[in-house]
Amino acid sequence: MKVYTRKGDAGETSLIGGKRVKKYHVRIEAYGTVDELNSFIGLIRDSAEASDQDDLLLEIQNRLFTIGSELASDPASKMEIPKLTAQDIEKLEKAIDHMDEHLEPLRNFILPGGDRTASHCHVARCVCRRAERRVVALNEETETDPKIKEYLNRLSDYLFVLARYYTKQHGGEETLWKTRA
Repeated sequence: MKVYTRKGDAGETSLIGGKRVKKYHVRIEAYGTVDELNSFIGLIRDSAEASDQDDLLLEIQNRLFTIGSELASDPASKMEIPKLTAQDIEKLEKAIDHMDEHLEPLRNFILPGGDRTASHCHVARCVCRRAERRVVALNEETETDPKIKEYLNRLSDYLFVLARYYTKQHGGEETLWKTRA
């Protein structure tokens, strides 16, 4: 199978189900941003030292493909697409709670950083928030599964806590935000 089809050369792409839309369509922006996020999660997996989060990060990548499939689908399509479940969101919450048990309570805002892997987590968190905004915008046009917004919202929280967790695991240091007096 060839990677290129030449069908997108005129600035349109096909949704699952065959409908053609402009490449700048809000739906394409939504699933494209989810794809970008998935790539950053891969970068985190590849840059982190062995961690108890490795399996969950791989599962997150699979769930992001699930989200991308749903977002890439024409709502009128009859094709069966995998769905997120409440358990997918609960796994993120449990992981956040587990990592929080090993961290000092946060009393100040922190600046992104701490170590290289934590910095990747912060970038992924920002991309995740953008993906969430794109899904909210898409939802203004057409209904999307509410679990997608919930998952992305919780995932950004997970990535923030993961950054803190990796900073501690890797011997890095959190930098507190200092306001001007």
